[in-house]
Amino acid sequence: MQEKRTSVFENGLIWFGAAVSIAEILTGTYFASLGFGRGLVAIVLGHIIGCAMLFAAGLIGGKARRSAMETVKMSFGQKGSLLFVVLNIIQLVGWTGIMIFDGALAANGVWALGNWLWCLVIGGLIVLWIVIGIENLGKINTVAMGALFILTIMLSFVIFGKGTMHAVSDEGMSFGAAVELSVAMPLSWLPLISDYTREAEKPVKATAASAIVYGLVSCWMYLIGMGAAIFTAESDIAQILLKAGLGVAGLLIVVFSTVTTTFLDAWSAGISSESVHEGIKGKWVAVAAAVLGTIGAIFLPLYDITDFLYFIGSVFAPMIAIQIADFFILKQDVSGRGVSVKNLFIWLLGFVVYRLLMGVDIIVGNTLPDMIITVALCLLAAKFEKKSV
Repeated sequence: MQEKRTSVFENGLIWFGAAVSIAEILTGTYFASLGFGRGLVAIVLGHIIGCAMLFAAGLIGGKARRSAMETVKMSFGQKGSLLFVVLNIIQLVGWTGIMIFDGALAANGVWALGNWLWCLVIGGLIVLWIVIGIENLGKINTVAMGALFILTIMLSFVIFGKGTMHAVSDEGMSFGAAVELSVAMPLSWLPLISDYTREAEKPVKATAASAIVYGLVSCWMYLIGMGAAIFTAESDIAQILLKAGLGVAGLLIVVFSTVTTTFLDAWSAGISSESVHEGIKGKWVAVAAAVLGTIGAIFLPLYDITDFLYFIGSVFAPMIAIQIADFFILKQDVSGRGVSVKNLFIWLLGFVVYRLLMGVDIIVGNTLPDMIITVALCLLAAKFEKKSV
């Protein structure tokens, strides 16, 4: 039976939902110390870098018609890819917990039923989304995205239309660190974008739409967070919603944005697990990821995610750099082999370089220099291999 292909519009909707996120708004509040002008430049620059990488990753999966973790096998081999499958599932379960935690915290600030109860409500809705399945979410997703779009415009108007600029302490992060924090969010989606572009009718257009829609809306979310901190002197999204008089509407923004974003994390954890063994049912692994994330959100203090974002960057930036070099430049595929020791070693070097660059304040952040260095190492290794043959 021929599998259903997704349209460019459907891919755009998926990534609109991914970007509308309380976690992104909260991350945006960290940029307030730069001031509005410099903060905006850091947000846009970081997203241009991050979304260019997101496009490249999605295009590999779209052209090869493989899921994200299946494309990893093309550079690291069948067994070599297992390291990234495990790391990806861990980060996706982690994201699931963080998203539910943030959503529950904000929802409880609007309607105080208890954080644990909101975790259960949001987690339950995510499981429902998974059971319905991404192929059956068309109309539901369109309605949910339309409502979120309208409510987010209302929130933006309240912050930027009625707020007054307040003085914000400039004792915050450097410009380079801010750019890296902006790169980190689209970078966190690199290990799963191919799970959706692989089924696109028009891979190039669908991947471009996904990256552009995600980039624009993600910038918007960061901007709302930064604007809230600067114009309302408030970084608690629940308090912003309450002060704005967006009680019920604000609650809908919080709950449904959390569900639509976190669904993608849990769903991709399931798809990633299928690349380990053909007998694994991805849908039920996705349900398990949502349940584990809900338990983590209830029992763990998941307030600060900056270290988590940097860890994701250090793992997946060199990974995708190697994939880009192999697929677009070297035109090589080692998915038929057990493991590519060469590429695993280059990835390890890239990981170490990223962690070292974290101690250096670079105006464009750490990801771009690390990926350039990693691609250069791939090309040098390939040239050395040719000479030695």
